[in-house]
Amino acid sequence: MSEFRQSVTEGDHTATFMLKKTVVMVGMMGAGKTAVGRALALQLGVPFLDSDQEIEAAANMTVPEIFARDGEPFFRARETEVISRLLGGAPCILSTGGGAFLSEVNRANISARGVAVWLDADLELLWSRVRHRDTRPLLHTADPKATLTELYAARVPDYAKADLRVPCAPPVAVEQMARRVAEVLLTRPDVLEPQNA
Repeated sequence: MSEFRQSVTEGDHTATFMLKKTVVMVGMMGAGKTAVGRALALQLGVPFLDSDQEIEAAANMTVPEIFARDGEPFFRARETEVISRLLGGAPCILSTGGGAFLSEVNRANISARGVAVWLDADLELLWSRVRHRDTRPLLHTADPKATLTELYAARVPDYAKADLRVPCAPPVAVEQMARRVAEVLLTRPDVLEPQNA
């Protein structure tokens, strides 16, 4: 098993952490999976990966371009392949697209080889974060807020199957959210374990 060890110094105290499994950030678009995941990876001194970015790099196209050219089923199939490949690598923090955790195959892979952390943000917070962005292909509709509301209602039951849940109550700085996630991860010594410095 590949493991990462990182020392974090706070005042006169140095804490060392060992990441044993890949932490997969799941949740709605706008929940902060990428921003919080990147900050968490920095705090723990482990690599950060983003499944959408990996798909874009492999296809040499953006996610909206893939949706437009090949459709959502094609994208979801590539997403499953990429997530499976990344779960097979060294432990890291992995951000996934909002629809990734809806797949039973992805949920099973993540549960078997990593740990899913649901960033649970309410609808109003999500809308405030995505309303002015045009990079969300699923929201290219006549009424994007209604679409987001429908997606939220449909997806929350699947997100609730995640191994761990971290509520996103505003206003919370990204670094503070990352610390919240780390605290929740420390309840799972099979995932993140403090080491004696």
